[in-house]
Amino acid sequence: MSQPLAERLRPKTLDDYIGQKHLVGDQAVLRRMIEAGRVPSFILWGPPGVGKTTLAKIIANKLETPFYTLSAISSGVKDVREVIDRAKGIPLFNKTNSPILFIDEIHRFSKSQQDSLLSAVETGTVTLIGATTENPSFEVIRPLLSRCQVYVLKSLEREDLLTLLNKAITEDIFLKEKKIIPKETDAVIKYSGGDARKLLNILELVVSAEEESDTIEITDKKVVDRLQENPAAYDKGGEMHYDIISAFIKSIRGSDPDAAIYWLARMVEGGEDPEFIARRLLISAAEDIGLANPNALLLANACFDALRKIGWPEGRIVLAETTVYLACSPKSNSAYMAIDKAVATVGETGNLPVPLHLRNAPTKLMKELDYGKNYKYAHSYEGSFVKQDYLPDELLKHRFWEGRHNPAEDKLIERMKQLWGSRYE
Repeated sequence: MSQPLAERLRPKTLDDYIGQKHLVGDQAVLRRMIEAGRVPSFILWGPPGVGKTTLAKIIANKLETPFYTLSAISSGVKDVREVIDRAKGIPLFNKTNSPILFIDEIHRFSKSQQDSLLSAVETGTVTLIGATTENPSFEVIRPLLSRCQVYVLKSLEREDLLTLLNKAITEDIFLKEKKIIPKETDAVIKYSGGDARKLLNILELVVSAEEESDTIEITDKKVVDRLQENPAAYDKGGEMHYDIISAFIKSIRGSDPDAAIYWLARMVEGGEDPEFIARRLLISAAEDIGLANPNALLLANACFDALRKIGWPEGRIVLAETTVYLACSPKSNSAYMAIDKAVATVGETGNLPVPLHLRNAPTKLMKELDYGKNYKYAHSYEGSFVKQDYLPDELLKHRFWEGRHNPAEDKLIERMKQLWGSRYE
């Protein structure tokens, strides 16, 4: 097999494209633009293996326009300028649409590299399609982001993955020559994690173990056994990056500084973006440590700032210090759970009115309507506290924050009991 299965099955048209119905389904926004023959610059944001590169190639084929591709990992400002110069050299009568410049992992481009794109995107010399697994709000400079739409791609759903599995078995030039029976599919779906490339790599891995057989049954046990024998084989796209960051965060959450430092070292040696690691430390400090040790968030934020100031390789020491501190800190996810619970309640109850006594009353009419009436100013009372209702009437008995039992939060819980009595019992 000269090409990997994932490459052999790469779709060429929108009708063959699996998933992302919200973007390319009937009457969806991207499909309408593509069929109209006019596509502006945009950025595709989503996890690995959901079709970002494929979608860019399909668009270029449909528009019959020159297609240039750069990888942010291996390309510099010089490469960007060479592509732009080539695009400028295309005769005008061939320019029904601007040439497409596809930049994979655009979040890894430095500010100067992104700056080099601005003029060409603004003047329409090229239509930029960027692909990123990171939030473009943090990774793409504001001037470039303002010139691009951002479309979010989602992990493939179970039905999408089963469709892809069946397509591979029945249509691939090599696999269709065998009798492949997907007897069980739970494991292949689970381990693919919504990633089409991983699913196809797993299928290829299982089939290769029985290459001489004409009939091959896909079972959960076979999938698990093959992945245990060769865990890197199904990760041909280098997406172990996500498994390692997951192990790193879970080691911090589990209060194991040795494991956390090991996974940090794996990322350092693997060339991971240091700011990517620093952002994950910030998230961990808020999500997993939270109110059990609020200083963790301060240190994680200082880590991010220090990393930008001192650069690399010294920045690894700052990351290591923060990693050990977070791993050794007491843990609490009470704030994380509180906001999720509150967001769920908002989704269920809608836009409940703000109680009149809490409303702002900057005009005479608002005062006449009793806006702000009977509001009690906390600082006018002993201890800067007075009991009054702050939630909408329908939610007065709701509790969103449930403190965890650790030294820091025990103090907060005790204070709430003193102030509010039975509400926090």
